[in-house]
Amino acid sequence: MKVTKLTPNISVAHQLTERDLEEAAAAGFKTIINNRPDGEAPDQPPSEELAAAAERLGLAYHHIPAVSGQIADAQVEAFRTALGRAEKPALAFCRTGTRSTTLWALAASDRLSVNEILQTTSEAGYNLEALRPQLGATSNKRSSST
Repeated sequence: MKVTKLTPNISVAHQLTERDLEEAAAAGFKTIINNRPDGEAPDQPPSEELAAAAERLGLAYHHIPAVSGQIADAQVEAFRTALGRAEKPALAFCRTGTRSTTLWALAASDRLSVNEILQTTSEAGYNLEALRPQLGATSNKRSSST
């Protein structure tokens, strides 16, 4: 299991298996967030199996499926809510970690600057520069409402 830390409270990973959930629990993760739609790939474990394994291991589990390139505001808000309520640290995953990183970036745009978000994601190995306009729009909404 390859884990990439974004912040002390959230890390991202590629597709997890039940065995990976055991490793995650042993590593101290408390919450798992699955951002992969069921059935996206034939070798992918179903979310309900991962949820059952997480429960057996004492991990909180959230399934917030997102299709690459089609992330909606409702998914961002669900991710923000899940992470906000989650026992930390949390581990979010998808096929490569990019969707989970994107969801974190968009969810964090209500409290972090665009540059802080892009620096964090870049340092973690994810180039999300293409999100700059979308992140900036969220940041501008925040600034105008304060």
